[in-house]
Amino acid sequence: MRACRAALSAILLSLSTLAISTPVLSADYPPPKQGDWIARDFKFHTGETMPELKLHYTTVGEPTGQPVLVLHGTGGSGASMLTPSFAGELFGAGQPLDASKYYIIIPDSIGHGKSSKPSDGMKTSFPKYDYEDMVEAQYRLVTEGLGVKHLRLVIGNSMGGMHTWLWGEKYPKAMDALIPMASQPTEMASRNWMLRRIMLDTIRNDPDYNGGNYTAQPRMMKYAITAYGIASIGGTLAYQSQAPTAAKADKMVDDRLATPITADANDFLYQWESSRDYNAGEKLEAIEAALLLINSADDERNPPETGITDAAMKRVKNGRLYLIPASTETRGHGTTGNAKFYSEPIRQFLQTAPQRAM
Repeated sequence: MRACRAALSAILLSLSTLAISTPVLSADYPPPKQGDWIARDFKFHTGETMPELKLHYTTVGEPTGQPVLVLHGTGGSGASMLTPSFAGELFGAGQPLDASKYYIIIPDSIGHGKSSKPSDGMKTSFPKYDYEDMVEAQYRLVTEGLGVKHLRLVIGNSMGGMHTWLWGEKYPKAMDALIPMASQPTEMASRNWMLRRIMLDTIRNDPDYNGGNYTAQPRMMKYAITAYGIASIGGTLAYQSQAPTAAKADKMVDDRLATPITADANDFLYQWESSRDYNAGEKLEAIEAALLLINSADDERNPPETGITDAAMKRVKNGRLYLIPASTETRGHGTTGNAKFYSEPIRQFLQTAPQRAM
């Protein structure tokens, strides 16, 4: 990815990757198909139940192919994974997830895209979901909605990477292989959660928010989101290259702040709040599938220098880490939005990951 697309709309769509843009369909893979499925009597971790939880999804390829589950980042959707830099590098003919061979399933997670979310009408009365709820909904969609009993691969980016860890622990026999990206299995904490907390509190404390009953998006929302985005995604070397002077840095900030807000505040708060109790570090020994963790050396949210990821990986029976070196071409936490950095390691991993029986 050559130039950082420093637009607030991209951040609002998904702060998990700078590679997200309007989907451009590749002629090399089949056209995506859209669908909806209703999970009935869905019970959340809070004890609340929704009689009908709508789950939207996108598929690429035919159901006769080997099933692959692709999980998006916070604020994203199935559409946000259909970019030239991701789908265009992976789903085409001869590529690692060739859609003529694989059946690619991309759900819109709870609270995202066209799945059920607060802005559909419930506002702050919508159940407070977390990552466990989101993964359970994905599992029900795959198994009950689409009739898929076993997956060749679960792969996810950022929030989707954290979901991938949970899939391996909650449903250890459901897949052959796991590829969590831009994530670590340890508790949501440190700078990652502190910055999220500040962003969320800033929006909630804006008088425009009005307890979730706003008539226009809170004015402080764009400042909170921009600050979090600059602090937690983009890459130190990349920012130095793009904004080596105060004038260029000001221009980058001005461009982000000038971009209209497209996210709904309640949806946004729910999406980011859902990470609060994430901690996949307690059940790593339960993972049975082969696992390839893909992270970037300049990831601001998952810095490798802490050593906590290395320590966690020692507890994964069949796991290994591929760490993308930092450069002016990488984008920190957003690096994994561009599959050119790791398409070959994925190809090699899938060639060696064994097929597992149900």
